Amino acid sequence: MNIRIERTAVPKAKPDTNDLPFGVLFTDHMFLMNYDKGEGWHDPRIVPYAPFTLEPAAMVLHYAQEIFEGLKAYRTAEGKVQLFRPMDNIRRMNDSAERLCVPKIPEDVFMQALLTLVELEQDWVPSAEGTSLYIRPFAIATDPHVGVHAAHHYLFSIITCPVGSYYKEGINPVRILIESQDIRAVRGGTGYTKCGGNYAASLRAGEKAEELGFSQVLWLDGVHKKYIEEVGSMNVMFKINGKIVTPSLVSGSVLPGVTRRSCIQLLKDWGYEIEERDISVDELIHAAETGELEEAWGTGTAAVVSPMGEIAYEGESHVICGGKIGPVTQKLYDTLTGIQWGKIPDPYGWVVPVC
Repeated sequence: MNIRIERTAVPKAKPDTNDLPFGVLFTDHMFLMNYDKGEGWHDPRIVPYAPFTLEPAAMVLHYAQEIFEGLKAYRTAEGKVQLFRPMDNIRRMNDSAERLCVPKIPEDVFMQALLTLVELEQDWVPSAEGTSLYIRPFAIATDPHVGVHAAHHYLFSIITCPVGSYYKEGINPVRILIESQDIRAVRGGTGYTKCGGNYAASLRAGEKAEELGFSQVLWLDGVHKKYIEEVGSMNVMFKINGKIVTPSLVSGSVLPGVTRRSCIQLLKDWGYEIEERDISVDELIHAAETGELEEAWGTGTAAVVSPMGEIAYEGESHVICGGKIGPVTQKLYDTLTGIQWGKIPDPYGWVVPVC
């Protein structure tokens, strides 16, 4: 598919890459492609970054029929630009599309769009330590119709932004509040997808946690309100008595994270026993009280690996690993970021060169 490119007439000034916020500054261009029932996806183009024009009755605004992804482009010490496991994100977005009744985007077209846009915006990929170019593909229903059914018209877009650390703490351990009232997702729902409704449902608990001085919420399941699912917008892992325990994906209410998958592969290769299973909040608190909980961390594209230094539940707080980053967490972070930034070899074929 030929991608039409319209370059901006007024390029933006590049930001100071030593002090980049996350998700605030956007690059010069964006990718767009339309879908019309009977015609399919068509008119792929890269145009100057600008506001969309949408009808007030656009179905995305009323029925939240939209999906998205998140991945990054990294600059190596040699100045090259590369992506990390982009096909995993493409396939996961199409899994989300199937659940939300959005037409799937052909994998080759999706990949071509990513590579073309990032290559065009390569000067925006920062080189400072810990920085990257965040990439946000998304698709929205655009039919001007107030009526509950799958739309017939969609817009697929990719926008990019140079970013620093997701958390202000960086790689330092964060404080986590276990949420016992609000539920992020339920079995049979959309928890395994990346759609805005999942994140909107998390906002109230997140605001409450922040007011109490915590960085994120640790979610429980929606059926029993007792099994650990995710932490904030990330998957979660625990090192308990030498074993790595992480919530199973079987329920369909936990996002199948690309970073989670990468961590599991690394941990297995390092000889750790991995248990993907239900883990109750009672089991977790007991392990924290007895010292059996040796490390805990979240995994996700935005933060890569985020260590937990403290968890709180029902008014009681428990410090993990002395409030410091643990050796396994540190090794995972160093290895993943080393592969992503091209500092160490990639034996898995995860890296996709751009330019």
